[in-house]
Amino acid sequence: MATTSTEHSVEVAARLRLAVTRTARRLRQEAGVDLTPSLAAALGTIDVHGPLTPSELAERERVQRPTATRLISRLSEAGLVDRTSDPSDGRVSLVSVTPEGRALMRRLRTRKTAFLAKRLRDLDPEEVATLDRAAAILERLLERDSA
Repeated sequence: MATTSTEHSVEVAARLRLAVTRTARRLRQEAGVDLTPSLAAALGTIDVHGPLTPSELAERERVQRPTATRLISRLSEAGLVDRTSDPSDGRVSLVSVTPEGRALMRRLRTRKTAFLAKRLRDLDPEEVATLDRAAAILERLLERDSA
């Protein structure tokens, strides 16, 4: 019995989900840092998009505002982010990455990229090109959610 396009899409989605989950787990292990995945993700978001308000962080991370506030508190206690008053509205705080936080993100990204680059060297050029195309497709899929 031939599989339908929908069945095939579901099979691909299941395999892709598992591969992405395992890859993300392995990259977290390679980072060698004691930050939880949630803290690392929040720090990365603040690093790329900051300064942000706690509400903006919550929206970008797709968490509730109280969760974002707890993440910010923990990152602040670790010296990785600073909170300042918004110059246009003193009731609002802005969160930005400290030099220590930025250095940590740079180290994390470098270690993770090196881990993947080392493994890509073991593939043939056609496989690397396929992964390059897959990365572009995944980026496009994820952009749909952020629009």
